[in-house]
Amino acid sequence: MRVLVTGGSGFLGQGLCRGLLAQGHAVVSLQRHFSNDLEALGVTQVLAALDDAAKVRTALQGVDAVLHNAAKASGWGAWQEFERSNITGTAVLLAEARTAGIRRFVYTSTPSVVHAGRMAVAGGNETNTPYASHFSAYYPHSKMLAERAVLSANTTDFATVALRPRLIWGPGDTQLLPRLAQRARAGRLRFIGDGNNRMDCTYIDNAVQAHLQALAHIQPGAACAGKAYFISNGEPMPIRDIVNGLLSAADAPLVQARVPFPVAYFAGMLCEAVWRTFQMSGEPPMTRFLAEQLSTEHWYDCSNARRDFGYVPQVGFTEGLRRLRASLQKAD
Repeated sequence: MRVLVTGGSGFLGQGLCRGLLAQGHAVVSLQRHFSNDLEALGVTQVLAALDDAAKVRTALQGVDAVLHNAAKASGWGAWQEFERSNITGTAVLLAEARTAGIRRFVYTSTPSVVHAGRMAVAGGNETNTPYASHFSAYYPHSKMLAERAVLSANTTDFATVALRPRLIWGPGDTQLLPRLAQRARAGRLRFIGDGNNRMDCTYIDNAVQAHLQALAHIQPGAACAGKAYFISNGEPMPIRDIVNGLLSAADAPLVQARVPFPVAYFAGMLCEAVWRTFQMSGEPPMTRFLAEQLSTEHWYDCSNARRDFGYVPQVGFTEGLRRLRASLQKAD
């Protein structure tokens, strides 16, 4: 097939491009900025914002399927920015894909669409964890609205599916691990609470695998059509073990210090007020959403993904850490 990947220059996006090419597909990437890495792979690049209908139309020419991975993924920013990228951009892509006669559409969502404050989720599935009714950040709110639009667009001639990978990490990560390591080395990293709340995460190869398997199965009338699926390694563990495992792979100091949730939450409220009042650049060091996410137990049941499109993660946490350490040592 010829497949369009949005956000192909990003961490997951590059993984998707590599995975598609390995399967023999032709790949087009729609993203804002030119990527030397994608050029080296032989990926056709179309540079534009998601809400540029004319450029999106160009990118979709001759395309058989879409992997919509691009998004504004940030803990902070103006609502208009999230709305433009995540909601309007998704609506434009859906409309243009249908007009182009494309029949397969895979959307990268997030478990945060069901994140409801301090409510713990232990083994929740897609049925018993409904969308949150209130959001303390724009990112999950905008992703929820976009996911609903994607699933509502599923018809008898246009099949859509949404995947919710949890906390993607691994070689090539330019966001999560670098930030963790930087804060740990500066002595500014703390667990919120005792660090024993369990979470799950997703090694990059497993996230790519889930998308490619969903793409292979999605078609009008398929079992996965019109549905959302949680994706992870299937190894819930204390956040302390996840964070310190990643830091150890990067040869960064491990974290032991803690801060009580009420203190972190109040700090988040204060930071948000200061950043909003003085229109400060960058992200606040703490937000209410971040305090809630890092202190709450939440891990999910991926058995529906296994049943409907065969997702069984192939790389466990320990093996993933070994690969991550090796890649970082090679880079040095």
